[in-house]
Amino acid sequence: MMRHFISLLGSVLLAAQVGCTAPSPPPKPDNQSSLPSYRPPVYQQPTSPISEPSPPVERRKRPFYQPSSPAYQPPVAQPSSPTPPPLAKQPSPPNGEQPHEAADIREKRHAARPPAANPAPPVYLPSPAVLAHHGEPAPYALVKVFFGTDRQVIGSTAPTTAFGAQRSSLVSYGEVDVSIPRDHRQGALESPSLWRMRFRVDPNKDVMVLHTSVMTKEAFAAALRTEVKASSKPSLLIFVHGYNVSFTDAARRTAQIAYDLAFPGVAVFFSWPSQDQFVDYTVDEQSIEWAQPHLEQFLHDLLSQSDADRVYLIAHSMGNRALTRTLVSLAAKDPTIVRRIKEVILAAPDIDADVFVEQIAPGLAQLGAPVTLYASSNDRALMASKQVHGGARAGEAGDRLVVCQGIETVDASNTDTGLIGHSYFGDRRSVLADMFYVVRNDVRAAQRYGLRALTLKNQTYWLIEK
Repeated sequence: MMRHFISLLGSVLLAAQVGCTAPSPPPKPDNQSSLPSYRPPVYQQPTSPISEPSPPVERRKRPFYQPSSPAYQPPVAQPSSPTPPPLAKQPSPPNGEQPHEAADIREKRHAARPPAANPAPPVYLPSPAVLAHHGEPAPYALVKVFFGTDRQVIGSTAPTTAFGAQRSSLVSYGEVDVSIPRDHRQGALESPSLWRMRFRVDPNKDVMVLHTSVMTKEAFAAALRTEVKASSKPSLLIFVHGYNVSFTDAARRTAQIAYDLAFPGVAVFFSWPSQDQFVDYTVDEQSIEWAQPHLEQFLHDLLSQSDADRVYLIAHSMGNRALTRTLVSLAAKDPTIVRRIKEVILAAPDIDADVFVEQIAPGLAQLGAPVTLYASSNDRALMASKQVHGGARAGEAGDRLVVCQGIETVDASNTDTGLIGHSYFGDRRSVLADMFYVVRNDVRAAQRYGLRALTLKNQTYWLIEK
């Protein structure tokens, strides 16, 4: 079955590439010319386990015209016209007060100073989780993301290879620091590319994991509560990734989504042991089923111990299988604890459509929270999954679009979904903009901009307009 899945997806991609031309590089941002020159730092071998020091930030030099002592006098610019007559001597004030500079003298002194260079645009800080370097503007933002994972710890000292693809019966807890470059484009996961002739990862240019810290369960809960209390809104954004995703890429995607949505709370992700291999689809299917009890315990702990009063959940692709089953189970076991959940977003769910409608959707209705499902008719990964499993997927659009009571279905087929068309939820601005209104403002589909109401099987769904 795996060989059949690979051949099908390869055929779909080959058909999509017929008649295509090589993509042109993205335009250079308008503000790039105003950015100060920055020399990439030299990385040193980390000294602590699974951690890597953040690169130093270049400090601005003192302009030559700023006084360093009271005796300093700024230089006077050489006039291009004849020297004006000297100003009349100002009378001394009474009562022995020190004379103040007249307004015209101050204006001439300021005019003599050289013009300041155009300041670099500030780093956008969407939440308290974004840190600055030593209180100075940094060439990149730093987003702190908490995690839980049932991947095996492999003991690597590099922050990007702390966890492998093997299973662990114990859930590990911790946090990661992820860089977001100053010129980050919304929806992009910047990384080195061959066509740009850039082969080394750079936090000034890429979304990259800089530091990974593993904690005990108790330390994790305490640190998470501290971050939640420090947030402008005591809320959590929890992400569950899909098939063919590494621990590092899950961390990068979580930080990018939280940053692009300007989420005012704390971002968290759960990473199950995906093999991060295109050919291991069936292995990932078994792993996500095995990981579901671990996700359920992790989510139960977050809901009961984090002190967050608003929790938003996002799952992608195969990750929807574990998240939906977990939510149905929690709603049945502890209806009180799930009341903190304010929104569930199911992006491109790789779930049998009939199973979703008949078995999962009724259970999700017990949450009492809105559920938004994003689907697309251009999702070629789900097309291949449909052929392998012999049935429609819940993330498909078209005639088999899932529309049922209690689910707000959004058809994203009009979105430019790229070659594979499976990650549009995180890398397309139109979908991110719609998610922004869902997560930030709790706005329902009928009030969101850019959606058009349509009807299928006497049920209303929503189409993202071009």
